[in-house]
Amino acid sequence: MAIKFQYNKTSLQVLEKQLKMRERSLPTIKSKESALRVEVKRTKNEAKALELQLEDEINGYDNMVALWNEFTPSLIGVKDVKMSVRKIAGVVVPILDEIEFEIGKYSLFNSPAWFTDGIELLKKLARTGIEAEFAEMKLGLLEHARKKTTQKVNLFEKVQIPGYKDAIRKVKRFMEDEESLSKSSQKIMRANQEKRKEKEVVS
Repeated sequence: MAIKFQYNKTSLQVLEKQLKMRERSLPTIKSKESALRVEVKRTKNEAKALELQLEDEINGYDNMVALWNEFTPSLIGVKDVKMSVRKIAGVVVPILDEIEFEIGKYSLFNSPAWFTDGIELLKKLARTGIEAEFAEMKLGLLEHARKKTTQKVNLFEKVQIPGYKDAIRKVKRFMEDEESLSKSSQKIMRANQEKRKEKEVVS
């Protein structure tokens, strides 16, 4: 990214202001990046743990496969998923609050005795599955924010701050050269004037 500037005092002030602003905000962006890094790691572990839990729960019901043939899938469904949002390191993420299930009507006398337990097991599976989905959503949002923040840190550290410093150095050097050139030309002019006066005195 090329930094546009002019070789004058106004441009120098603008460059110095931009540099200060970036140097001041860099520590804040860096701390946000490290907070996001920690959160991404924690959420990754949380999502992985929920995936494994879901797998374990599904495998745990393998011995009931024969019984599930008697079960009516329409007996249970997810009616509503209530959620809220929370800010984590400045990123708005979804938080699972409550899952509302819809239970169909069935006869306690005519249905197999294990139906009630089966409904509870399916509720547990659905809850774990939905929690895993939320963890993945949260992870996606946090990872996106972390990548953007890392890009900003790199942009400030490796491109903009060195770029502004270099531009300031160039403008200062130019102004110093201009000043010394002006002083030199003034000296030459003074010396010439003095020579002229001396000649006038002599003649």
